[in-house]
Amino acid sequence: MEMNMLSLSGFGGVIVLALDIWALVSILGSSASTGRKVLWVLLVFFLPIIGFLIWLIAGPRSSARRV
Repeated sequence: MEMNMLSLSGFGGVIVLALDIWALVSILGSSASTGRKVLWVLLVFFLPIIGFLIWLIAGPRSSARRV
C-alpha cells in the first residue's frame, strides 16, 4: 500500500489546527494582560507551528493551572 503525501500532510494540518486552537483557548483563558494576550494570539495565528512551539515553552499559563 502506497502512502499518499497529500493525505499525510492533510492529517498533519488537522493536528496543527487542533494544537493552535488549544493554544488560543489557553491564551484567552490566562491571567495575562490584554496586550500580552493579543501578542500571543497574533504569534500563534500568523506562525502556526513556530508560534505554537514558542507559546508552549514561554507562553502565559491558563488560570486553571495556577490553583
